[in-house]
Amino acid sequence: MCQGDDPNCRDFETHRLDFRTGLAKERRAFLKSGFAASGGAAALATAGISLVPPALAQASAARAAGGPRLHSLPANAETVHWGYFSKSLAPRLEVNSGDYVTIETLTHHANDDAERMVQGDPGAESVFLWTKDKKGVMRRGAGPGDGGGLGVHICTGPVAVRGAEPGDVLEVRILDVAPRPSANPAFKGLAFGSNAAANWGFHYKDLLTGDKPREVVTIYELDATGSRNWASAVYNFRWVPVTDPTGKVHPTIDYPGLPVDHGRTERRFGVLKNIRVPIRPHFGTMGLAPKEAEVVNSIPPSYTGGNIDNWRIGKGATMYYPVAVPGALLSVGDPHASQGDSELCGTAIECSLTGTFQVVLHKKADLGGTPLDGLDFPMIETAEDWVMSGFSYPNYLAELGPDAQNAIFAKSSIDLAMRDAFRKMRGFLMGEKGLTEDEAISLMSVAVDFGITQVVDGNWGVHAIIKKNVFAGQA
Repeated sequence: MCQGDDPNCRDFETHRLDFRTGLAKERRAFLKSGFAASGGAAALATAGISLVPPALAQASAARAAGGPRLHSLPANAETVHWGYFSKSLAPRLEVNSGDYVTIETLTHHANDDAERMVQGDPGAESVFLWTKDKKGVMRRGAGPGDGGGLGVHICTGPVAVRGAEPGDVLEVRILDVAPRPSANPAFKGLAFGSNAAANWGFHYKDLLTGDKPREVVTIYELDATGSRNWASAVYNFRWVPVTDPTGKVHPTIDYPGLPVDHGRTERRFGVLKNIRVPIRPHFGTMGLAPKEAEVVNSIPPSYTGGNIDNWRIGKGATMYYPVAVPGALLSVGDPHASQGDSELCGTAIECSLTGTFQVVLHKKADLGGTPLDGLDFPMIETAEDWVMSGFSYPNYLAELGPDAQNAIFAKSSIDLAMRDAFRKMRGFLMGEKGLTEDEAISLMSVAVDFGITQVVDGNWGVHAIIKKNVFAGQA
């Protein structure tokens, strides 16, 4: 059956719209279910698996006038911003607390293989349009002019939440994540992603064999219908200098959306033969607009989220973000099919995805005495874990002065990120779980898993994970 990936189907447009906006029958049924209608935060809190206590859940649900609505936000040249966050961006959508939003996201690496990831897809084609005279999306990054490549991620949004004000907390539940199928009929039923072992990778100056240094891109294939849960490599190629439509030559991957001409590359098929990479679709970049600067590079993560690059930010997870500007201004991008802790070589499997989210606003006045009171960093919650995100500089925009967006790339370290993750977990265990400092330190050493989130985003990350069942005896 056509899943919106067969242009020869007479109902192609209808099927594709259904797939891309998440309005398939089973999703509609879920969104009309008692869980959705009642505002599921209260149910989760009662079950003891949420940071949101029942009273806070009820207060937040009471503001959802008329019950939750379902919205959709496609990805195209009119709905995305490329490579930056900004408190001055006009919202592409405005929603109420409790509403559901299906958001399409595009990978900024789609032009690594435009035949598989752009061709025939109107939204992607509009974003990646680049001729001598025109770009579909002009500004690509936080630098002057068109950004100069200072920031790379295609972000869909922003989505404004009515009533959100600085000091509030925005809860974002990730209800569903699905790969965006290739629109090229030659690749019906498939989706594709790109992994770049690039010049910003941790490995780049530590190569053992072959030409040094070098950049290598590997294209991966996924099943877009969901019938298999792993990805396989299709081919890889050495990056060769790319001449962009303006005539500028790019010897390295130094600008987002460069159109790769595979007439000039040597594609090596059969790489990573018989290896299956488990997929865990997630959003590398998701967060709110910060207040400290007008235009903020999308690469370094910070206190309002952004490019955290933690594979746990996928289906079933909940994010909690401190609101810094009116409306919160939520944007989603940098979609990944899979990634390991560290994102070592430069990228994950960068693969366009569509997500369905529920946004719940918690007002500052209601937060007193709750785990969310005073939250000043992005926090991850899953069904089994609480996850603290530590960064080299928790709020580098405020900590590093006027040149913060350049300075951060020279100042990051795992030591600093580990210290931040430790402090955040200590604060959580003492403040939320009522432990003494000595108890918290002991528990961290014996029951908390610290992991390297990423070492490629300027502001390096370490996450700290505590299992919820550690506290089963407190109930």
